[in-house]
Amino acid sequence: MEKGRVIKGRVWKFGDNIDTDQIYPTKFCVVSYTKEEVASHAMEASDHPNFAREAKPGDIIVGGRNFGCGSSREYAPVSLKYVGVGAVIAESFARIFYRNAFNIGLLVIEAKGISNINEGDEIEIDMELGEIRDLTTGSRYPAAAVPAGPREVFEKGGLIPYLEARYL
Repeated sequence: MEKGRVIKGRVWKFGDNIDTDQIYPTKFCVVSYTKEEVASHAMEASDHPNFAREAKPGDIIVGGRNFGCGSSREYAPVSLKYVGVGAVIAESFARIFYRNAFNIGLLVIEAKGISNINEGDEIEIDMELGEIRDLTTGSRYPAAAVPAGPREVFEKGGLIPYLEARYL
């Protein structure tokens, strides 16, 4: 994954209403877990239970509608960040997941019409232009451009590192 204007990665595809229990099961919400232990359970309760073992840093999740619905716990986006997910693109996000993701430095982008992107495709996201390019098929999809403020929070690694860099 590269920070900045363009992110490129391999697609993992998920459907609609992927909730936080599918992303990170409640039974693993233990404060004493290391980053590696948290990462090892990412997407374990989804239709890709081997995601954490098979995903590579920079891989991109493409979801349907209402990605991240359910509880407000930060473990869900944190587990994806610890796996090394480059971004999550979905038709829509649960608002609390969306906010939590930006706060911890996980890029999330809403984009309509992305259901034609296939599992395993290589895509790139241009954050400034608001465009997703499927390098496998040549298709292009409009996406919401990431505004400068949230993009800077993402590039700093989350809200805390952003605030430390800006005010300390």
